[in-house]
Amino acid sequence: MVSGWFAEDGDGFRLLGTRCSACASVFFPREDVHCRNPGCPGGELDEVPLSRRGRVWSYTDSRYRPPSPYVTDPELPWEPYTLIAVELESERMVVLGQTVPGVTVADLAVGMEVEVVPGVLNEDAETTWTTWHWRPTEVRK
Repeated sequence: MVSGWFAEDGDGFRLLGTRCSACASVFFPREDVHCRNPGCPGGELDEVPLSRRGRVWSYTDSRYRPPSPYVTDPELPWEPYTLIAVELESERMVVLGQTVPGVTVADLAVGMEVEVVPGVLNEDAETTWTTWHWRPTEVRK
């Protein structure tokens, strides 16, 4: 898990961003040093939970093993996955991520509603690395 990028609490699973107190710009991944808005004089950056839902902005699939520096075990077969860009409802920003396993480009359409859910990036006998996935709201896997 990337510390501070998402949390699961009483409100459910949420991506976490930061909001500038001076200009109200929201950032994901989070920004903890300075406001990225070039027109802003700067303000405090406060952690904020992001919208759980959004709409598909774009999507594609990864059918081949990417070249280095992508880290992958060449001894294991490549497992294709679907990438999705989602425009969050309230923030009006686009966040990239993978879809839940089993959802392919054939299942997606621009404008479709999706929700963020916890996912597994990788795991071994000792550790499970968690991440976020996007799931169409009509799919309950």
